[in-house]
Amino acid sequence: MTPNPIRTVLSTLRSHRVQCLLMGGQACVLYGAAEFSRDTDLALLAEPDNLARLREALAELRAECVAVPPFSAEYLLRGHSVHFRCQHVEAAGMRVDVMSVMRGVAPFPELWTRRTTVELEPGEPFDLLSLPDVVAAKKTQRDRDWPMIRRLVEAHYVQNRVAPTPDQVAFWFRESRTPALLLALATTFPESAAQALEQRPLLEGAIAGDDARLAEALEAEEKRERELDRRYWAPLRDELERLRHQRQM
Repeated sequence: MTPNPIRTVLSTLRSHRVQCLLMGGQACVLYGAAEFSRDTDLALLAEPDNLARLREALAELRAECVAVPPFSAEYLLRGHSVHFRCQHVEAAGMRVDVMSVMRGVAPFPELWTRRTTVELEPGEPFDLLSLPDVVAAKKTQRDRDWPMIRRLVEAHYVQNRVAPTPDQVAFWFRESRTPALLLALATTFPESAAQALEQRPLLEGAIAGDDARLAEALEAEEKRERELDRRYWAPLRDELERLRHQRQM
């Protein structure tokens, strides 16, 4: 049987007790909103002991750091992503990207307390970001991330709409990007809609049943998040350019 490279990477990390959480495209697949990805994206605890365990796991995977920045806590804690390429026969070519700090996402210890654990295979558990944290991490300037947020929330709604918990309803009001879904939620859960209004003022359109107003507000909200992400990444990208220039000298 052909080895699954993602499974190889994750099982190796688990065997070395690396404290990390799967995110990105592979997490989206596990949450029912399929996204094609050849990479393994991880949120990582950037503490010395954990970084040492990660180095051991990477050595077993024969993974080398590619591009910039170099692998160090200094860059991880500033918000950079560090990239590796595996050469292990059962994970050849697999890229592993690790981050420790993300815009709009809680610190790692908090992410860890609300993680989701799944079994990739019977007896092989692995931890991933909670769904709300995956959604938060997807609020970037990249075009492909916003349709994925919509699919993640809608998949969760379909899976839980028969008997949702208050927390699930609150999540839908907080993160849904579809006017039709927000209008339906406001009709079905009017008290929850009123409670969520302070946190997300655009829900006024949903409560009023104004589809056009709601669509316009959702678009404006997305534009604001994209701009915040561009501003967040501007100094980090400048630093990467300096590092690339120094490497070429």
